[in-house]
Amino acid sequence: MTDPKKPDQGISEDDWAAAMSEQDTLAGSTGAESTAAESAADEDPWAAAMAEQEAAEESASDEPAASAQAPTPRPASDDVFRPLSASVDAGQTRDLEMIMDIPVKLTVELGRTRLTIKQLLELAQGSVIELEGLAGEPMDILINGYLIAQGEVVVIEDKYGIRVTEIITPSERIHKLNR
Repeated sequence: MTDPKKPDQGISEDDWAAAMSEQDTLAGSTGAESTAAESAADEDPWAAAMAEQEAAEESASDEPAASAQAPTPRPASDDVFRPLSASVDAGQTRDLEMIMDIPVKLTVELGRTRLTIKQLLELAQGSVIELEGLAGEPMDILINGYLIAQGEVVVIEDKYGIRVTEIITPSERIHKLNR
């Protein structure tokens, strides 16, 4: 008995030869005739596939009805892809004007800190919360929660304001968001 983990154990060359001859006799007894394409398939399957494809292409070219069923490709016209011109630029500025009236939320962040719930519950009127930001340090200007600039506080006629001192580049924004 052979080990199922080693299927080739105990099989000799004679066993393989007998199995192959049995397979050949079974194939011959079905009545299938051996053609040149089948003998080529036994020798080189790629050559047989190429010969089969050539035969199919020849039969397709002989039948005009088969070629009429397949759609013929045609170049894309101007109605599919509009040509680029000066009128496209005018359309883009019009689109930009449409978004100019969309409101955004501007926030100036003085600083941040972390508190425990116990510290939060202990807060009362007059409590002082220490922030991470230093005095005189530029403050973050956020648009819809995204850092876009930094600035300094100014007072104009009894009202606070902020003077933009630096516009943040996209790479700097990512760096500052990670802190």
